[in-house]
Amino acid sequence: MCLTRLRLPERNYGAPSDPFMPIPLLIVDDEQSTRDGLQSALSEKYDVYTAESADAAFDLMGQIEFEVVLTDLRMVGKSGLKVIDKVLTLPQKPAVIMMTAYGNVETAVEAMRRGASDFIQKPLNLEALEMVIARALKARQLETENVQLRERLSDKFSFESFVGASNSLKKLVDEIKLVAPSRASILLVGPTGSGKELAAQAIHQNSPRSQEAFVAVHCAALPAALLESELFGHERGAFTGASERRIGRFEKADKGTIFLDEIGEIDPVTQVKLLRFLETHTFERLGSSDPIKVDVRLVAATNRDLEKMVLEGKFREDLYYRLNVVKLILPPLKERREDIPLLMDFFFGEFAKENGVRVPLVSPEAGKILMAYEWSGNVRELKNFCERMVVLKRGGKIERSDLEEKFFSAPAGKAADSLSVKENEERLIGEALAKTRGNKSKAAALMGISRRTLHRKLKEQEK
Repeated sequence: MCLTRLRLPERNYGAPSDPFMPIPLLIVDDEQSTRDGLQSALSEKYDVYTAESADAAFDLMGQIEFEVVLTDLRMVGKSGLKVIDKVLTLPQKPAVIMMTAYGNVETAVEAMRRGASDFIQKPLNLEALEMVIARALKARQLETENVQLRERLSDKFSFESFVGASNSLKKLVDEIKLVAPSRASILLVGPTGSGKELAAQAIHQNSPRSQEAFVAVHCAALPAALLESELFGHERGAFTGASERRIGRFEKADKGTIFLDEIGEIDPVTQVKLLRFLETHTFERLGSSDPIKVDVRLVAATNRDLEKMVLEGKFREDLYYRLNVVKLILPPLKERREDIPLLMDFFFGEFAKENGVRVPLVSPEAGKILMAYEWSGNVRELKNFCERMVVLKRGGKIERSDLEEKFFSAPAGKAADSLSVKENEERLIGEALAKTRGNKSKAAALMGISRRTLHRKLKEQEK
């Protein structure tokens, strides 16, 4: 074995590249003149190691995490193809570039099929070689970033991302675990802000399609005239303004998952085309009669009563049943109030980290009001509230006076005279404090009581 440098690099390969730490590169060739020439030419840019055989290269790979391996194809003993096979077993796979004086199409195809990043013929042109190495490193960096992104997505949309301990949330998570591995179409039903897209992402990330595309389409945000083209694409000249071919969302989602949010908003023409796709897994671009077949898993969501829309003739019955193979119901936040403190802790932590501040505290008075609030915007509204409080309080305590007036309004459909005396009193005090921005003297005057009486009543509420 020829090891030209005895020191082992202390480079942290999991961290961003240090511009002052050269990239480790391994040259594998049984001709010493080739090894020496390449080492001399590349050592200014790279931390170059050399090996005169595949076995010597295997020894070095056990000691050092190389980012590039430049290997000859035909060598005494094992060939360069064996070097590629070895690289594929490493935890951190370097980019492999195959060199050979016996270059032909079949050899190149075999090397690339086995896992080589690129292929270059001898005699080597140094400028061309440096370009090939740079291209291989760029491709390796992109692949690393893609892997990291997939890992982050997997963590973000794992079942631990569903924050809460309520029975309804546990039931939803259990149902997602059951249906995610299947190919069945899924209909997510729940009010706005209840987390339907999060559920759709979790279904995708925990399915066999997790490494493929997840394509989300918010149907209500697109006018009917554009929705069909957006979903299925169009050919050049299909309509006025169609100056070039457009690939639709279904085509982009091939082998993956497409999420159609607010499915109840799609127009009758698009409903027909969507029904045909669900029956045949084919569609046609606008302006074309050629069928396109794709393998796409459909997850739809709605906050509307589709069964009522079917009865009213606003939604096709046959499409409804095609979509509603499996229905998952996302409960509104007011039906799982026990999850509110857990969600607040989670969002406070997330936004405090983003903004570099401490997590705010919630006073007992404010906590009671937040627990009693209807949260008509559901988890989305709670999330927005938490972000606002983190930014405004910067680690301080959230008091009653920090809450907007809406938090003290009587819940929709619940008249004030149906509340208990204690509940009415708490609501009135809260409204008075909100209107006076926490000024207790002004709040007491507004209610027609003394400041001392107000102070006593607030103490009683804390108990």
